[in-house]
Amino acid sequence: MPGPLFAGVDVGASATKVALVDAAGALVGRAILPSGVDFAAAGETALDMALGGSGAARGDVVRAVSSGYGRKNVAFATSSKTEIACHARGAHFFFPRAITVIDIGGQDNKIIKLDDAGNRLDFKMNRKCAAGTGSFLEEIARRIGVQVEEMEALAQKSTRRVEIGSFCTVFSATEILALVRRGEQVPDIVRGAFLSVVKRVTEMDPLEGEVIATGGVVAHNPTIVELLSEAIGRPVLTPPEPQLTGAIGAALFARD
Repeated sequence: MPGPLFAGVDVGASATKVALVDAAGALVGRAILPSGVDFAAAGETALDMALGGSGAARGDVVRAVSSGYGRKNVAFATSSKTEIACHARGAHFFFPRAITVIDIGGQDNKIIKLDDAGNRLDFKMNRKCAAGTGSFLEEIARRIGVQVEEMEALAQKSTRRVEIGSFCTVFSATEILALVRRGEQVPDIVRGAFLSVVKRVTEMDPLEGEVIATGGVVAHNPTIVELLSEAIGRPVLTPPEPQLTGAIGAALFARD
């Protein structure tokens, strides 16, 4: 059984993630579940799931750091860190050099620039609306009558480039109705929505140097990473578990 362990809890608006690492920083337990409307319960349940999967008990967890929108709701956390800090820490753990991190989450996008040592040089975050985020894709899926989990497979079937001029959820929904009326195919509309996400991200800030993409949207939709690579003209990389990057960063803070 692993131990001592260090826990990172990333309570996002859409999903709660827990990562358990050992003293070497190796990931030994993980859990991802919907945050729902009770962030405290989501954190507790996710921790129990991660412990159960690793064969460990709560007594094996030495420290826990919380992060994310609901980080203040995690009673068992010994301290908390911002999402920016944890995503930076987690991404730099896997890519220990100067990097630009793009995190596409359920409710916001972040661009974080780090130096060789992982120090933050700059960051941008779209706090005012959910344009170009996971919520945007959920609304598009609802409009075209598919499950959000189906979008990646649909995008891969696209044979025609369709442009969606806005990444605003409200305006895009209206635009999609026009595309449907025009006879555009669903796979092409889905890929167009992915292109809209990429457009939003690339307009937030110049993407310099080596770019690392993280977050649940990236984890579930690798096509977005391919489109990002095409947009900036060089490969965009991802860590082993993109959706857990913030939780892993929090766990590493707990270990340190």
